[in-house]
Amino acid sequence: MTDAIDARARAVRTSGLVRIVGAGLLGSSIGHALRALGVDVVLADASPAQLRLAVDYGAGRAARDEDRPGLVVVAVPPDVTADVIERELTAFPDAVVTDVASVKLDPLLALRERGVDLSRYIGSHPMAGRERGGAISARADIFFGRPWVICRDEETSARDLAVVEGLALDLGASLVEMTPEEHDRSVALVSHVPQLVASLLAGRFVGAEDASLRLAGQGVRDTTRIAASAPELWVQILGANSDPVVDVLDALAADLTTVAGALRDPDAPGARRAVADTIRRGNEGVERLPGKHGQNRRFETVVVMVDDTPGQLGRLFGDLGELEVNVEDFRLEHSPGAQFGLGEISVVPSAVTVATDGLAARGWKIASLND
Repeated sequence: MTDAIDARARAVRTSGLVRIVGAGLLGSSIGHALRALGVDVVLADASPAQLRLAVDYGAGRAARDEDRPGLVVVAVPPDVTADVIERELTAFPDAVVTDVASVKLDPLLALRERGVDLSRYIGSHPMAGRERGGAISARADIFFGRPWVICRDEETSARDLAVVEGLALDLGASLVEMTPEEHDRSVALVSHVPQLVASLLAGRFVGAEDASLRLAGQGVRDTTRIAASAPELWVQILGANSDPVVDVLDALAADLTTVAGALRDPDAPGARRAVADTIRRGNEGVERLPGKHGQNRRFETVVVMVDDTPGQLGRLFGDLGELEVNVEDFRLEHSPGAQFGLGEISVVPSAVTVATDGLAARGWKIASLND
């Protein structure tokens, strides 16, 4: 990680003072990443406690009245994004202002209605985050390899656009240009509705019997992982992007009705086909999701039993390194009360035999291998 940061530091695009308004997860993470590149970062936040925490963790220094930033990054909740953008544009007439809110059209329309000069404003959104928020959860590497949407318009100058694009590239993100409308429709499908689906499913666990929940495996944990997100933030996000979200929810509700109808009478003509078509369509949808490095690739999974003792994960990755097996993804499932975990190692199909045979020869027990 250090070598990668050092290499990028030699070609850093972001220069001068960067002001970040909002010292939560995204704002502090941007601060950490820029400071690792040697960029001067100042922080501002409506919460003095949040600001002090972000400063203590090293995301930047507290803003001062004499600061004259060349770039302002607004990283505040959606319900105040437009207000803060307007304030920053007025306060710093020589700065380019961007925001990282997860909804792009709502604040833009609000600013236009107020007659704000938006020639120095460029909306953007890094598709990165974590289930837990706040400065304490911030990480410099959460943007690596993630899409960063840039919403330019006819008023955007090439110089100002280069400033925001340079920020995204410096943080290791990949640029995606969209209109605000395209962005909001897209995130409704791949981010906002998945949050609701995960929350609805996890909500069914509240009244479930403990015996049922003890059977939960990695599949249900993957499906509901984002259900741990903060309700206060998501009320704002969903409210600001309600129309595209409702469109997807209506279509999803129709799909659920079809499947439920088929399962009410599985022996009825066409019922089994309806269920099979639902699973098959899901297969096709998953295949369209970009894999590592943005490529549509199907990986195979080698499942290895890992003893619950110190140093085992290090030994596992060391053995994989000696075998010259590139790990595309890794997850560890550790059931309560068990003295071992199951490590799921995703590799390209051509590496399956090398990984399984090589690990077995080194004493690892291979639990299973996906088809």
